Amino acid sequence: MNILDELEWRGLINQVTDREGLEKLLDSQTVTLYCGFDPTADSLHIGHLVPIVMLKRFQKAGHKPIALVGGGTGMIGDPSGRSSERSLNSKEVVMGFAESIQKQIGKLVNFGEGENPVVSRNNYDWLSNMTFIEVLRDAGKHFSINYMLAKESVSSRIETGITYTEFSYMLLQSIDFMKLYEEENCQLQIGGSDQWGNITAGMELIRRTRENPEEEDVKVFGLTVPLITKADGTKFGKSAGNAIWLDPEKTTPYEFYQFWINTDDRDVVKFLRYFTFLSKEEIEELEKEVETQPEKRVAQKRLAEEMTILVHSKEALQQAIKISDALFSGNIKELTVEEIEQGFKDVPTHQLEKTDIGLVDLLVQAKISPSKRQAREDIQNGAIYINGERQQDTNYEVTAADRIGDVFTVIRRGKKKYTLIDFS
Repeated sequence: MNILDELEWRGLINQVTDREGLEKLLDSQTVTLYCGFDPTADSLHIGHLVPIVMLKRFQKAGHKPIALVGGGTGMIGDPSGRSSERSLNSKEVVMGFAESIQKQIGKLVNFGEGENPVVSRNNYDWLSNMTFIEVLRDAGKHFSINYMLAKESVSSRIETGITYTEFSYMLLQSIDFMKLYEEENCQLQIGGSDQWGNITAGMELIRRTRENPEEEDVKVFGLTVPLITKADGTKFGKSAGNAIWLDPEKTTPYEFYQFWINTDDRDVVKFLRYFTFLSKEEIEELEKEVETQPEKRVAQKRLAEEMTILVHSKEALQQAIKISDALFSGNIKELTVEEIEQGFKDVPTHQLEKTDIGLVDLLVQAKISPSKRQAREDIQNGAIYINGERQQDTNYEVTAADRIGDVFTVIRRGKKKYTLIDFS
């Protein structure tokens, strides 16, 4: 399969301008393409993985990808796919976000490595040097108001309201495509489905700013990937403020691994196609496993392994599996302090000084049991576990021997109610 055929099989083409012309171009020469990432936070989330992986797919096919960080456009705010205006961040905040995201993308695509390395650019480099008059004369004069109003990113906001700032975003992204076309011979822009209007506007600007477009033989293209939704209808990656971040400080590798492990059977094959580099044959074999032995979750495990290695590392994957196995088996003593911090990141934590304490008193102080009477009953009934081991002695003293790494003791009440005792 050529690159477009593969993308089609994987379900990764939503819209494409002149499919036949793009296919001929990709088959006949090395093509420079770009995808933009606006710094709206200090980390990307898993919703950004599809375009990042797309850049890697084109790279593997012998083409030259550019990862464009929107240090300039990030100060304006893209109205695409939003029902309300973004809050504007200060220049210092946007620059900080841009630097973090640039490093994050670099880790995933290996900037500057290989025969056709992924190139990193920041549109602040040219947008910050343009005056308002230059933007209006060099870009604005080529677009009619009617043309801009017809774009989905603008038309969808007419009723709720859109400021001139966000209305102008399309001009800035168009300038990006034009600059990369002129400086890097970039002929293809890719992006999410909500970027279609901005992408086609950039193509239009390139054509309209050529003195002799026919003589120059202007060939530029746009391609979008579909909006990814889960089988339950919810948007993939970032919903209800509960994003799965690529930054290990915001979403630990263990949490990241668990997200993929818990993929719905109805979604797992689709996600294997979208996000991994596994072959068609291997994915089809995993699809059979889902159909015949879904309880083994072989496809989910493979997906979680591939994605954790891609975003973090093989070591992070091994650590995530170790934490998962320890929590399943109850062998919590096998974990390190760092692994406990990952595995119990979201459980209630109670701080204590490094002194011996009776188990009954500890249960009450940490609000694991509501009273001493209840605490004794919980212990006697076998409902209390210390670091995975049941403890039924009501006179038991929790000492340094129960502190993992001299920092943590993990108390479990019943089957699932964990509390982390922090002695640091």
